[in-house]
Amino acid sequence: MEIEAIVIGVSAGGFKTLEKLILGLKEDLRVPIVVVQHIGASSENYIVTYLNEKSGLTIKEVEEKEAVLGGTVYFAPSNYHVLIERNRTFSLTVGEKVCFARPSIDVLFESAAEAYPDQLLGIILTGANSDGTNGCRDIKACGGVVIVQDPDEAEFKEMPLSVINRDYQDAVLNIDEMIKVINEIR
Repeated sequence: MEIEAIVIGVSAGGFKTLEKLILGLKEDLRVPIVVVQHIGASSENYIVTYLNEKSGLTIKEVEEKEAVLGGTVYFAPSNYHVLIERNRTFSLTVGEKVCFARPSIDVLFESAAEAYPDQLLGIILTGANSDGTNGCRDIKACGGVVIVQDPDEAEFKEMPLSVINRDYQDAVLNIDEMIKVINEIR
């Protein structure tokens, strides 16, 4: 299977997890990574600035109608759902919250599954609710791959366990194993 894009969902306990994951990635990564992290509505998304200073990858917030480009790590802006259109550009909406969250992991994953059928890798990390579970179902239904953080390693186990309990995952890995998988994508 050829992976053309990676989507990551993370919530409670996510800062240190994302830091380790993203800083472990090779600078020549060719696929785009789109991250939804549950953050407050007024957050200035400090993590983008912080990681951009530490990583050799381009790290930025998603912008409306922007093309999804390889080698870039995109973060959902606070209080907006992020969708990937079939023409592989971004759309931002302020629709209803999903699982009490905006941005929602499910909204991103469901749209990405349609934009990258059988070429998408979805990753669920630490979190305290079930956001991302339905999106993982859609990724699998479209022929994509789902990796879930090992609940024993996750600071909050609920998000990984929600996917595992429905058997939507292809693998359960720790962060070091995820880094290796991502770095091997060509």
